[in-house]
Amino acid sequence: MYQAPVGDIAFTLKQVAGLRPALDAGVFGDLSEDLVDAILAEAGRFASEEVAPLYKIGDEHGAVLRDAAVTTPPGWKELYRRWTEGGWNALSAPEEFGGQGLPTMLAVAALEMWNSAAMAFGIGPTLTMGAVEALGKHASEALKAKYLARLVSGEWMGTMNLTEPQAGSDLAALRARAEPAGDGTYRIFGQKIFITYGEHDFTDNIVHLVLARLPDAPAGTRGISLFLVPKFLVNDDGSLGARNDVFCSGLEHKLGIHASPTCTMIYGDGFGGATPGAIGWLIGEENKGLACMFTMMNNARLSVGMQGVAVAETATQKAVAYANERRQGKASDYAGPGMAPIVHHPDVQRNLLTMKALTQVARAISYACAHAIDRARVAEGEAAAQWRDRANLLTPLAKAFSTDVGVDVASLGVQVHGGMGFIEETGAAALYRDARIAPIYEGTNGIQAIDLVSRKLPLGGGQHVHGYIGELKAVADSVRTSNVDGFGRTAERLDRALADLDEATRFLQELTSAGKADAAMAGATPYLRLISLAAGGAYLAQGGLADHGRIALCRFFAENLLGETRALKERVIEGAESLAAAGKALISA
Repeated sequence: MYQAPVGDIAFTLKQVAGLRPALDAGVFGDLSEDLVDAILAEAGRFASEEVAPLYKIGDEHGAVLRDAAVTTPPGWKELYRRWTEGGWNALSAPEEFGGQGLPTMLAVAALEMWNSAAMAFGIGPTLTMGAVEALGKHASEALKAKYLARLVSGEWMGTMNLTEPQAGSDLAALRARAEPAGDGTYRIFGQKIFITYGEHDFTDNIVHLVLARLPDAPAGTRGISLFLVPKFLVNDDGSLGARNDVFCSGLEHKLGIHASPTCTMIYGDGFGGATPGAIGWLIGEENKGLACMFTMMNNARLSVGMQGVAVAETATQKAVAYANERRQGKASDYAGPGMAPIVHHPDVQRNLLTMKALTQVARAISYACAHAIDRARVAEGEAAAQWRDRANLLTPLAKAFSTDVGVDVASLGVQVHGGMGFIEETGAAALYRDARIAPIYEGTNGIQAIDLVSRKLPLGGGQHVHGYIGELKAVADSVRTSNVDGFGRTAERLDRALADLDEATRFLQELTSAGKADAAMAGATPYLRLISLAAGGAYLAQGGLADHGRIALCRFFAENLLGETRALKERVIEGAESLAAAGKALISA
């Protein structure tokens, strides 16, 4: 069963992602390292002892819909209550609404542990945290006063309603409509699909954030507004009033995360005798809803990246334990009786070390992204702008690379288990099933790559990414001059990878500057993996410099996995023409 790797998490936060220097400099006020350690330890205990034991029943039982009401698996409602009573939903929320105001880094680290223990549980609160941030930045004072405290505490949960049957990633095709009622409210009509925790029994009320169009809205994404639509209307004294006209009409039968209810939501059809038209309130300005929703989406993208890290961690733990138990064949370094545990075989070791290294890399990238978000929040002026650019640059890496890692590592976990991995009994297959959604939702990984190349490489006049590469090169230089035994060819391999990254970056920037968008987009996905691997190599080296016990894994990554950057660079620079030519044969209409 999963055991939270509190030591690895704390080390990555402090020594790699930048938390310790920030604490030493007083960046986060009187937050101490002792308090950080205490929070992580208790989060690890809760995840390991209270969440993880309910994972299997959640996967096997799933969520159940009956008469427009969803029941979660046995024990899950009570688990959520204990979780909110522990204050976990409020960890990084604003203090003025009952939150603890702690750094995003700590919330993200705790989020990793919830999702490692049970991804279907961890995804629900993620959306509530995103709703808190969106309302905090864009809602009126009246809406904040009525809803934020209860969302912060977890008494109520939030959702994000974007997708419609005809509009997946293309939000310009949204048809849900909002009609002004003349009293400051709106009537919402339409259908939304794939709504995570759109209906459940965790909380008495659910606060839906819904994208819809006003009658006179401009076409495309410029005509989308964001509305707050509660399941139950809220009276002036805070008590719950009438049932609003928003209902769940169906649950999706999914590959994984079975306990997470993925709902089809119907707004405004008068179901169950409700007055037709779901009552909603505008968040932000009319026709500016996409900007408001992106606040929530950016939060969710990092959180989904943590799901990739989380599943990879659990899959690695399970595979290492199995490899030490399963006996098969002979091994030259095994002197014990009978067959050797398969962990002694080089190919199994390669798989396990690949799993460990990729998990550590994804964790470091994601925590570094969280650190940049924190620094941008407390900094001022030019420093704040620099940290915002860093957070923006790292967000697509954290989301896409980490979730790809989650799938790859879970797949390797099945492989280590052999035939037993293909059987549900071991749990390896369940992790693989859960992991597969993360590269898809909250913006597919292809969209993340496009965002990286088209919007993030131009940050700071195109220079921010080169400043980041320079920081990574400084780590390689530190390895080279450290005179510490065990790094092998790490510095040399890092130099090569960063040279590949620099060349590919300049190539894509030249293409985008020249208006050759198609050619640049053809290289976007391999580029995202290239920059992630190069950055990951530097983060592992930074960890090895701080703790020499981590050098061996760093060297393994550098000498066995980092060479992929050369092939990725060639795909970025040379692959567009052949992709376009061969792609024509795929088009039937």
